[in-house]
Amino acid sequence: MSRDTLYLIQPGFEDVRQPGPYFVCPHCNVLEGLLASFPKLAEQLDVVRVPFPRPRAAVIAVVGEEHQSLPLLVFGGDAPDDASTSGDKRFVNQSKRIAELLAQRHGFPLLHG
Repeated sequence: MSRDTLYLIQPGFEDVRQPGPYFVCPHCNVLEGLLASFPKLAEQLDVVRVPFPRPRAAVIAVVGEEHQSLPLLVFGGDAPDDASTSGDKRFVNQSKRIAELLAQRHGFPLLHG
């Protein structure tokens, strides 16, 4: 069985629509915080950080052009019933649901609030 893969936007990106400051994706950053806080747990899955601009080739290669919104958790094995499907891949792309699944599948703590 292959491992789950978590796709995140690289933090500290520039947005050509709003030049000047650097940004983070708030949805990805919640998961970055979990990964940073629990590095041993983070070793249980693959994490791919991709640049902000679209097209996001690494994501398209896995789940297709229509599913580039991040964060994205692609399942390496069994997937929950609420997972979306693209080809032979199953995935979820809501940060709260991803956090719940990381807790269930990999022992991360549950988010509170």
